[in-house]
Amino acid sequence: MSETRNRLFTRTSWLETSRTAEILRAETTGGILLIIGAVIAVILANSPLQETYEAVRDFRFGPSALHLDLSVGTWAADGLLAIFFFVAGLELKREFVAGDLRDPRRAALPIAAAVGGMVAPALIYVAVNTIGGGSLAGWATPVATDIAFAVAILAVISTHLPAGLRTFLLTLAVVDDLLGITIIAIFFTSELHIGYLLLALIPIGLFALLVQRRITSPWLLIPLALVAWALVHSSGVHATVAGVVLGFTVPVVARDPEAKRGLAEHLEHLTRPISAGVAVPIFAFFAAGVSLGGWDGVTSALHDPITLGIILGLVVGKTIGIAGSTWLLATFTRASLDDDLAWTDVIGMAMLAGIGFTVSLLIGELAFGSDHGAHDHMKVGVLFGSVLASLLATIILRARNRVYRRIEELETTDADNDGVPDVFEEDQGRDR
Repeated sequence: MSETRNRLFTRTSWLETSRTAEILRAETTGGILLIIGAVIAVILANSPLQETYEAVRDFRFGPSALHLDLSVGTWAADGLLAIFFFVAGLELKREFVAGDLRDPRRAALPIAAAVGGMVAPALIYVAVNTIGGGSLAGWATPVATDIAFAVAILAVISTHLPAGLRTFLLTLAVVDDLLGITIIAIFFTSELHIGYLLLALIPIGLFALLVQRRITSPWLLIPLALVAWALVHSSGVHATVAGVVLGFTVPVVARDPEAKRGLAEHLEHLTRPISAGVAVPIFAFFAAGVSLGGWDGVTSALHDPITLGIILGLVVGKTIGIAGSTWLLATFTRASLDDDLAWTDVIGMAMLAGIGFTVSLLIGELAFGSDHGAHDHMKVGVLFGSVLASLLATIILRARNRVYRRIEELETTDADNDGVPDVFEEDQGRDR
């Protein structure tokens, strides 16, 4: 047992591993839709339909008296992404209550990697823009990891990651989402209206009361969530924060010991398809469309410190931050990688985490919203950085795919046909 504890990227229980696989399957579908939406957006923004695309994206509607006279693109960013962050809130609370983050030993790795994977990209962006005379406003743009985009790339290249690496990637993304929404709440709240924020506590409190009593009627919960979202939006705090807060109120542990799922996991199961299959792809469609201006436009963007800082932050910063934090943790705790894994795998995973996309675009829009030139160059940086990170991760992880296939065969063999792969039963026996 002590030997297992002193290893990194070990398998978790079969229950946790199968749950992770289910989540990643849903995120894979959503990630493919996200990529399709982004590609269509870029094509439209560089076609004769550019003006039509921009007119639809910038069309405003909504009650101005409630500060909700917003463009279609803003509704997608502030409204639909609140669903995405609600799922992130459910997921995060479950991880802290019943998942890997509950155990300080297991939590240390994804937390250290997430922090390193945010600090290093931000520092690289600041350094590039300080030297190049660019804008420091976008320092937070390259700090995010897009789990849906990442697992979609894994599906496309048919890489069979071991259970330990899959769980690490998902947990890393969950912590990354928490840190990302914290950055949005703290650094991108320009003016705060306390009255609206205090009023938002009423529907949030009622929502919490209902879910704590296991009352899950959508006719009650959805109106309360919408009112909470609107009040948080009016307060000046980014409205997606409401999604995370509402997710945190949902209980994780089921009252009935025989129940297969707690309420948080049940709501996550219901909401994730909407988030991954609808909300995020629509946001990507309206956020990713950037007019490149031909080869000259691309060349101009790539000479801008903003674009370079984002690309280097995502590709180099994420790799150094995540792989470096993992190496430091292994060094100071005298831990070693799990059997059959190598530091090449860690570097490949770190590069895969350099796919920022969804949250990077969201943060970039908040940072450069009023500066159209910087805004467009930010999008070029996020797109190019995410694609480059994908390509580099593909090269490294595909080179290790033979090893991954051998581990996958071990982790799926069920000789006694009891529904649980034999290796997980062996792990459980050693831990007793």
